[in-house]
Amino acid sequence: MSAAPEVPAEPQLAVVCLCAEWCGTCRDYQATFAELQAALPAHTYRYIDIEDEADLVGDVDVETFPTLMVTHLGRVLFAGPVLPRLADAQRLLQTLGDALRGGATPAAQVDAEQAEAYDALAQRLAGA
Repeated sequence: MSAAPEVPAEPQLAVVCLCAEWCGTCRDYQATFAELQAALPAHTYRYIDIEDEADLVGDVDVETFPTLMVTHLGRVLFAGPVLPRLADAQRLLQTLGDALRGGATPAAQVDAEQAEAYDALAQRLAGA
């Protein structure tokens, strides 16, 4: 009898919420972001107020709130607005995780004009 194939471990994603205190949707999204952390605890999470941590955010230009950035090993997989619904964020993380577990390297879903700024932010956070 052969051993069952090894199932890859859950890839750890870094999930960053870019928001602003003055934004009512962002304030409301804090609870949803906490629920996301509770629902998918294998990942790391960080909530960043883009004004309070402007030096860290650098040249990232957030136009729509909330904006999520998802990285794996310092590589940006997704950066953009996500509707403030738990199911949408869960689906995003599960889809990216499934692709990584399947051996795929998901194409980055990032605004081309902002890709360099998001990459720089991901590197700063990975070094933190």
